[in-house]
Amino acid sequence: MGVPAFFRWLSQKYPKIISPVLETLPLEIDGQLIPVDTTEPNPNGEELDNLYLDMNGIVHPCSHPEDRPAPETEEEMMLEVFRYTERVVAMVRPRKVLMMAVDGVAPRAKMNQQRSRRFRSAQEAKDKEEEMEEFVKMLASKGTEIDSTLQKKGWDSNAITPGTPFMDILSIALKYWVSYKLNTDAAWAKLKIIISDSSVPGEGEHKIMEFVRSQRSDPEHDPNTRHVIYGLDADLIMLGLATHEPHFRVLREDVFAQDSRPRVCKICNQKGHRAEECTGKAKEKTGAFDEKSAPNTRKPFIWLDVGILREYLEVELRVPGLSFQWDLERAIDDWVFLCFFVGNDFLPHFPSLEIRDAGIETLATIWKENLGAMKGFVTTDGVVNLERAQYILDGLAKQEDAIFRKRRQVEERREENAKRRKLQQGNNGDSKDGTKLPTHRGKNERVPTAHPANIPLFAPNDTSVETKKLNHDVVVNRAQIRTANYANKSAAAALKAQLLQNTLSTATTEPSTAAGDSKPNPDQSVLGKRKLEIMEEGSGAQTPDTQTPDTEAVDENTDTVKLWEPGYRDRYYEQKFNCPPSDTDFRKGVANAYVEGLCWVLLYYFQGCPSWTWYYPYHYAPFAQDFENIGDLKITFTLGKPFKPFEQLMGVLPAASKHNIPDAFWPLMTEEDSEIIDFYPETFPLDLNGKKFAWQGVAILPFIDEARLLNAMNKIYPKISDAEKARNEMGSELLLFSESHPLYDELATQFFSKRAIEGDFQLDPRVSEGLSGSVRKDPNFIPHSGLSFPFSNMSSDLYGDIDDDQSMSVVYLLPEKKNLHKSMLLRGVVLKEPALTTADKQFLANRKQGNGRTYGGGYLDRSNSNRGGYGRHNYNPIAPPSGVRGPSLPAGYTLPDSGAPSGNHQNFKGHQGWGQNWSGGNHNFDFKYNNQGGYQQRRDHGNSPHGGSNYQSYGNQGHRTYNGDGTYDRGYDDRRSGYGGGDGYRGDNSNRRSSYERRDDRGGYSQNQYNNNNPYDRRPPQQDRRNQGYQGQGQGQGSSVSTCI
Repeated sequence: MGVPAFFRWLSQKYPKIISPVLETLPLEIDGQLIPVDTTEPNPNGEELDNLYLDMNGIVHPCSHPEDRPAPETEEEMMLEVFRYTERVVAMVRPRKVLMMAVDGVAPRAKMNQQRSRRFRSAQEAKDKEEEMEEFVKMLASKGTEIDSTLQKKGWDSNAITPGTPFMDILSIALKYWVSYKLNTDAAWAKLKIIISDSSVPGEGEHKIMEFVRSQRSDPEHDPNTRHVIYGLDADLIMLGLATHEPHFRVLREDVFAQDSRPRVCKICNQKGHRAEECTGKAKEKTGAFDEKSAPNTRKPFIWLDVGILREYLEVELRVPGLSFQWDLERAIDDWVFLCFFVGNDFLPHFPSLEIRDAGIETLATIWKENLGAMKGFVTTDGVVNLERAQYILDGLAKQEDAIFRKRRQVEERREENAKRRKLQQGNNGDSKDGTKLPTHRGKNERVPTAHPANIPLFAPNDTSVETKKLNHDVVVNRAQIRTANYANKSAAAALKAQLLQNTLSTATTEPSTAAGDSKPNPDQSVLGKRKLEIMEEGSGAQTPDTQTPDTEAVDENTDTVKLWEPGYRDRYYEQKFNCPPSDTDFRKGVANAYVEGLCWVLLYYFQGCPSWTWYYPYHYAPFAQDFENIGDLKITFTLGKPFKPFEQLMGVLPAASKHNIPDAFWPLMTEEDSEIIDFYPETFPLDLNGKKFAWQGVAILPFIDEARLLNAMNKIYPKISDAEKARNEMGSELLLFSESHPLYDELATQFFSKRAIEGDFQLDPRVSEGLSGSVRKDPNFIPHSGLSFPFSNMSSDLYGDIDDDQSMSVVYLLPEKKNLHKSMLLRGVVLKEPALTTADKQFLANRKQGNGRTYGGGYLDRSNSNRGGYGRHNYNPIAPPSGVRGPSLPAGYTLPDSGAPSGNHQNFKGHQGWGQNWSGGNHNFDFKYNNQGGYQQRRDHGNSPHGGSNYQSYGNQGHRTYNGDGTYDRGYDDRRSGYGGGDGYRGDNSNRRSSYERRDDRGGYSQNQYNNNNPYDRRPPQQDRRNQGYQGQGQGQGSSVSTCI
C-alpha cells in the first residue's frame, strides 16, 4: 500500500515489534557450496507453520535491482528469483504451507494507481535513454568508446503486469522450481505449496488474505497456527492485524540497513565510481552467466511481530469507563481504518494528514476522545458506521487550519536553515570583505573569529593605568552591566534575525553566486537528475491549469494553493478540480465519493473485494471540513467481474510499453484516429501538489472509460492468435506436494485409478494436515512424468531435468465462504508471553498524554452540530496580551480597571465574559483578570449533574487564589500556550494537560481519571504528570480544575 514512511514510523514508535532474523548461511567446502539443511530446528527459536510470499516483492528487485547491474535476459531473471525465494524459504522454514502469490488482475480501484506508476515509469525510462545518448556523445567527443551492452535499451519493468509474455514465463518457472524442490529437498517432504500466478485475479497479498480467512472459517482450523508473510508493502502490517490471528509475523528486508549501502553508477549500475567517472565499460563476467562472481553483500532481514504490535495497541488505544464493553479486536479494526486516511493505493490521502506530521496520532486521539460519545466502535467486521465516522471527521476538521499553518512554519524554518547552509557553502567560509566567517568544526573545537573593531585588545602582562582603570570599572559596575546585558538580549536577538534575513535575501537575489545560479552545461544534464516537465493541460476535467509557452514561467515547486492562508479551500477546488468556489454541491459530491472509497477499502481488507468495477473518480482528496451528514448516505456495491488480463494491460500501460501487448491492439494506442487514443497521452502534467520531489507528485492522467475501452477491444479480439487467447484466460490456483505427503496416495486414488472421480474432491484437514478446501484434477499433470528445465537457451549448475517426477499437482479451490470474517480471537487460542514489561507500558502511558494534540481541538464537534445529549467543550483560541504571558481576551474585548465580581471569589480587578451558551451541559468560559498579572477562567457547568462553577488561574506568578469554598487555584507558571486551534491544550511543567479533578462531596478535590464513574466525561484516559499532585480541603497545592461533563 502506498503509505510513505509508515513502516519507519511504526518501527520507531513501537521498537519491540522489530527483531533481526537469525539466518544459517550455506557453507563452501573446497569450492563446493553446501546448502542449508532446513530440516534442522529453526534458529529463531520458534517453528513456523505457514509462509506466504507476495511474489511481486521478489520479482521486482530480482529483475531490475538498484544496487547492481540487471540480468541481461528474462531467463537470468528467473534464476535470480529462484535464489532469492530459496533464501527466504530457508530462513523461515515453514512446516505446513508455502503459498506463492503473484499479482493478478487488480480491482478497478487499484488500476488508477497502477496506471500512474506505469506511465511515470515509461517517462523515467525515456529520460534515462536521453541521458545515455548524451553520455555516449560526450564520450565520443573525448575519443572514448562505450560498451555496446550499455547502449542496449533497458528492460521494461512494466512487463511485470498480468497478461504479458514475461508473466507467462514466470508462471512456468515457478511451477518447475517448486516441483524440482519437492523432488530434491528433504525439508519439503511434508510441505504443501500453493501457487497463485498472474492468471488468477486479485492482488497477491489479498489473495493470501483470502486464503487465511478461508482457513480460519473452517472448524478444523488450528487457532495457534504460526503465520509469516513476506513482502515489501506497508499494507501487509494492516492485513496481518485484520486477520485477528495473534501469531502473525511480517518478514521483510531491513530498510534501515540499506540506508548505508554503497551507491552505484547511474550509467552502468556498477559500484566503485560515480557517473561522472564512468568509462562506459560493462561489468566483466566470471562464468557464462556471471555465476562465479563474488556475491553481493547479503541484505539483512527483520521480523515485524504483529502479536507484539497488538500489545502496544492495547495500551495505546484502551479507553476505560465506557458505557459499552471494551473490545481490543474492534479497537484494532478502528485503528486500521484510521490508517487509511493517511494513504493507501486506492484513495489520495487527506491534505491535512501526513505520517511525519503525526497524522495517525492525531486521528487516534480524536478517536479516543470521541469513543464514549460515539457509544460504540466505528467499524464492525469491515463495515463502517458512518454516523460515528462523522465524529472523527469533525474532530479533524477543527484542526485543519492549525495543521496547515504549523506545517508552513516548519517548512519555512527548514528552508531558512537550508539557505543559511547554502550561503555558507557558497561563500566557502569567506565574507564579502575577505574576512573568514565562523564555521562549525566540531563539538569541542573552538572556532577562531576576528575581534570586533570597536573593542580594544590588550597585550599580555599589560599593567598600564588605562588597563587598570578599565578593569576597575568593569568590576565595580558589574551589577549594572549584567542588568543592561539582560535587557538587551531580546533586542540583540531581533537585530541578529534582521541582519541574517537581509544577508540571505541579498544572497538569493544576486544574479550569480558560488551556490550555482549559472546554467548547467550539457554534460551536467547527463549526470544530474532531470526535472519532469509540466505539460499543457488536456487530460481530463480534473487537470489543473498549467503554463503555456506564452505565459511567464513559474517554478514547478511553487504552491499556488497556499493552504496556510485564508481562502485555501476555494483555491484548492478551483485549481485542482476546476470547480468555482460557489459550487458547494460539487464539493459534497467529492466528499461522498471519498466516503464510498473508505467503505470500499475497509471491506476489501476485511472481507474481500466488494466491487471489481468501483473506483474513486478524482485525483485529489477533499478536506475534512467538506464531510457533512455522511450518516445519511446509503453505501452499496455491485460485485461485477474483473477485467481480463489484456483489458487491464490496455487500461494501465502507456503506448511506450505496447510491446507487452499483442500487436493487434497497438493501433488503438498509437494511431490518431483511434477511438480511445485520448487514453494514451505521450506527455502528461505532474502536479507536485506542494511537495518537493517528483515521485511525490500527482500524475494527471485521464481516467479509463470502461465501456469505451471494452467496446474498442471487442473489435480486435477476433484478430489475436490462439496462444494469445490462452494468455488472456483466467486461471486457477495449483496445489503441489511430494510423494512423501499423505495427500499423494489419497489423491492418486481419487484422480488416477480405476475408481477415478470427475469433479471436485473435498479435502479432509486430518489427512491434509490442516489444509481445508477442495481440489480437482490438473489437466496438465501426468504422474511420474519427466520434469524438464524450462529454459532451453541456457543451462544451470543448480537446476536441471528430472526423469521421474515424484510430486503431484492439482487444481486447488478455497473452501466455500459461508460466514463473514469476524473480528475476534478464535476459541482455543493460546497467546504468547507478553513482550511488553510494566515499564514499557508505563512509558507508553506517559508518552501518550497529549499525544496527537499538537494542533488542539481534536475531539471538538462542529459548532453548529447538535449530536448527543451531553454537549461538548468549546475551547476558543486566545493569545497573550501585552505584558502577560498567559491567555488573553479576544480582539475587541477590554479589561475594566475596577469592579469586583460577585460571589466569594477574591483578588480580582475586573470581569469580562467570553464564550458561547450551549445546551446539554456545555460550558460558558469567563475570564477574570486578577491583581497579580494573570487571568482566571470561570467554568459554569450549565445543566450538568455537578453544576456550580469555579475558577482556574493563569498568570506570571504561579499564584493561588482563594475560591471561598476551602480550596485554591494555582497558576500555571506561564506555560499555558492556548486552547484548540493553537498549539494544543497544554498544562504546566509537563506542558501538557495530563489529568483532571472533580469536586467531591466534602468540598475538596479528588483526582478523576476522566471516565471513572462518570459516563458523561468523554476525555481520554491519561495519567497525572504534574510534579506536585492534587490536594484538596484548602491546602492550596493542587489545581482546582474541575471535571467538565
